[in-house]
Amino acid sequence: MVSFSPEVVDSIIRTASLIGAGLAVIAGIGPGIGMGYAAGAATEAVRRQPEARGAIITTMLLGQVISGSTGIYSLVIAIFLIFSG
Repeated sequence: MVSFSPEVVDSIIRTASLIGAGLAVIAGIGPGIGMGYAAGAATEAVRRQPEARGAIITTMLLGQVISGSTGIYSLVIAIFLIFSG
């Protein structure tokens, strides 16, 4: 059985935490793409039906808030991983 010194174990844990934080930040790309797509689709919908502008914008903003929350969660997880022990 291989045994490591405490310094090596701490280094491995720190490296794994930083890799996990990087992956969590990469996960924030998806909500950005989705929110841009939703804004483009809403703009096109308002162009086709200007009388429904209020309902379209309200629905778009609600969807963007919900999809944006996943990006915020990934940022919080990345911060926890970077600054943990």
